Amino acid sequence: MSIGVNVERNLKTFQLSAEFNIPEPGITALFGPSGSGKTTLVNMIAGLVRPDRGHIQINDHVLFEHSRGINLPVRKRRVGCVFQDNRLFPHKSVRDNLFYGARRNPHKLPQDEQQAILEMLDIWDLMDRRPNLLSGGEKQRVALGRALLSNPDVLLLDEPLSALDHARKQEILPYLEWLRDHRKIPILYVTHAIDEVARLADHMVIIDQGKTLATGSVFDMLGRTDLAPLAGRFDAGTVLAARIVSRDPKAEVSFLECGGQRLVVPYLGRPKSNRVRLHIRARDVMIARTPPHDISANNIIPVTVTKISDEPGDTIDVTMCFGQDADATLLAETSGRPKIHARITKWSGSRLKLQPHQKVFAVIKSVTVNGQLRDR
Repeated sequence: MSIGVNVERNLKTFQLSAEFNIPEPGITALFGPSGSGKTTLVNMIAGLVRPDRGHIQINDHVLFEHSRGINLPVRKRRVGCVFQDNRLFPHKSVRDNLFYGARRNPHKLPQDEQQAILEMLDIWDLMDRRPNLLSGGEKQRVALGRALLSNPDVLLLDEPLSALDHARKQEILPYLEWLRDHRKIPILYVTHAIDEVARLADHMVIIDQGKTLATGSVFDMLGRTDLAPLAGRFDAGTVLAARIVSRDPKAEVSFLECGGQRLVVPYLGRPKSNRVRLHIRARDVMIARTPPHDISANNIIPVTVTKISDEPGDTIDVTMCFGQDADATLLAETSGRPKIHARITKWSGSRLKLQPHQKVFAVIKSVTVNGQLRDR
């Protein structure tokens, strides 16, 4: 199951002209600044806004085709939506909200799958309440359950966490991770929060002023220094896939393997062999010409400089690949060897005399590594 979007629409402030594909499975983050057209695109896929031109398709199922006069109504699109304001019916109970769409869908989920969704969202105790008696996190769990129980072909999540405080966000994120890992449907996740992208997404579509700027794997996209201004000047960085090798509960650290290197991160609380995703901000990576000694930073990784991006301003972005062998740079381009990014001052780059193919060391404090467990 996948989605193809190629649409145009004249908006008040700019011309929206976006083209992208949402692969299956996993979460595709639709990322960009506020006002870039993300919500308009979601509403087009859902059938709430009509494009001026183009087409929208789920596999062979055409939802919109301007040239052929096709524009399926919302009820026939089999699209599940969760918005930041949840849009629950205030006069209905949680139970009635949950099954509102499912009762009208001839393609109902089997009973055991319905039970699994309700158990996963932990909302049995909320069934008889009205939405006004729910917390913000509980409302979003109900909205998510309502979308899933309708058995959609695709799930659209339009900034589902933006209206929640930090505590409620942390409450909802594990449910979204479960959804990503266990429900095999395409998910389009709209956000302008880079930390949510790094934690949840498998793929990214980056848009600005209604235009698609880039698409690809989240591992590649967050390392694109040319896209850093959209990500926020101090939030560009690296996403790495690793696995837990061992852990020390007393010392409250976990030891990981990534690209043949050992990494030390705050305790993750899971046994070895579990997969983990790491998010490391470029501003948290230091560069040393020789391996430093007697410092608090636990991660000193031998790397090779592959690219130096000299943008206007007082900083440079340095891309480095794991390893210092003769073929390190070539292998990074051809075999997916892990890369890491650092943002340092131009003065530091000049002092270190940095240049491509130079062998250096990436120095990372354990507490700056954000590690999230993956079930698959």
